[in-house]
Amino acid sequence: MNPHYQDIFDWFAQNTAVAETELHYGNPFQLLVATILSAQCTDKRVNLTTPALFARFPDAASMEKASVAEVYELIKSVSYPHNKAKHLVGAAQMVTHNFGGVIPSEPEELLKLPGVGRKTAHVVASVIYNKAVIAVDTHVFRVSHRLGLSQGKTPEKVERDLIQIIQPHLLPVAHHWLILHGRYVCTARKPLCNQCGLTAWCPSVTNVS
Repeated sequence: MNPHYQDIFDWFAQNTAVAETELHYGNPFQLLVATILSAQCTDKRVNLTTPALFARFPDAASMEKASVAEVYELIKSVSYPHNKAKHLVGAAQMVTHNFGGVIPSEPEELLKLPGVGRKTAHVVASVIYNKAVIAVDTHVFRVSHRLGLSQGKTPEKVERDLIQIIQPHLLPVAHHWLILHGRYVCTARKPLCNQCGLTAWCPSVTNVS
């Protein structure tokens, strides 16, 4: 474990004024839909896809009446559109009939929805309800390893390590700190170490002169 983890998160708190999801949504159901669509797909592609989808089906009550084919036609530019169309209709039906049209706040309940895995459940719970959970996607996984915050071999192990060192009230925003850092600075192929404010505490610095 990097002994400077507190310095790292203090830096994020001081230097990342806006840290929030880059998925576009207008209500909790739309965030759920966008997050399901974002699996193995970029937020940019999802944000290009959802305006037409949300114009047609703005909430669970409208989408639960849709056919899978209708939804597929509106999301076919994303990855795995057939499966995701089935999941979206199924999730809308369950939200409507099992949860009274309200997106559940607890990750355990969210996990019951079609197409919702641990990452999606934690994104929705933290963004909408500010729950003290953290979603580990590929960016969070990579950045956590490079910064020495975890050596976990699975997202679940990285999640457990992060929960041990991040104050509970910071977990929802820390998720976005790590994602945005991985997306724009600590990139997968060639991290921009010369543009990174964390080099003093990073064990993986490679290209700072």
